[in-house]
Amino acid sequence: MFSPRLLRPGILSLVAIAMLATPLLAASPAGVIPAAGVSPPAAQATGSAPTATRPAAAAESARDRLEASPRHHEWVSIPSGAGGVDTYVAYPETSGKAMAIVVIHENRGLTDWVRSVADRLAEEGYIALAPDLLTGKAPGGGRTADFPDSDAARTAIYALDPDQVLADLHAVAEHARGLPAASGKLAVAGFCWGGSQTWRFALSRDDLAAAFPFYGTAPSEVSFAPLASPVYGFYGGDDARVTSTVEATSAGVKAAGKRFEPVTYPGAGHGFMRSGEGPDAAPANRQAREQAWARWLELLEQVSR
Repeated sequence: MFSPRLLRPGILSLVAIAMLATPLLAASPAGVIPAAGVSPPAAQATGSAPTATRPAAAAESARDRLEASPRHHEWVSIPSGAGGVDTYVAYPETSGKAMAIVVIHENRGLTDWVRSVADRLAEEGYIALAPDLLTGKAPGGGRTADFPDSDAARTAIYALDPDQVLADLHAVAEHARGLPAASGKLAVAGFCWGGSQTWRFALSRDDLAAAFPFYGTAPSEVSFAPLASPVYGFYGGDDARVTSTVEATSAGVKAAGKRFEPVTYPGAGHGFMRSGEGPDAAPANRQAREQAWARWLELLEQVSR
């Protein structure tokens, strides 16, 4: 319940990647994975493929995954406040009950790519719930898919009431905990804007198994004393806007006696989990994505026990 205070199919290959990365971690500065086999960041900046094509490539890959998935997906409208939040739910094919994961989208809303992440988590044996926090905000009272373009969705994201966003997330979490197929364990993960919301959500609940912010900043000038779950962060080495805040966040969490374990992937830019997916992805983003997925799945296996 939240406080008013503010291996499965497909995992073996990823665990192998994680085992290969482990010696590199030990020989590097804390929380930094050397990008073995790729060029230094400066060289990548001049030699990488044009970034304009990467979102389109990732979107195509996401749509292909969703179309080919054998797993059960559904949309549910979860009551919250005076309205509701449309939520995409992906179920695993398993005989037992599963941990639920709330997946918080980027600042462009609930895209096909975020839904494909939910499907990937379901493939690994988890129930994934991805709320569309732009529900009711698009033209005609629609959701993310009803905006004319991603810029319009992004503008709407930053006009949201932060308290309502948090209320919507709590509503989704309570829905997740009540699912017959759910084990009762709950985790949260978010990307970009959703990574920041992951921090806010983790600071307001006392029942999370873990929180996983991907390149999202923690609230500034806040006490981390309410943090009840471990937080595992994922950051890009070439994403100074976000990654430059990690040191202060680490100090604040440590001062509160809480647990925060960030890892930075050298040469990776902001949004590497998405941009690293396409066939023309920059090498550093592709490697960061692979290593981050391996780490994430290993951590999920640990906290779901």
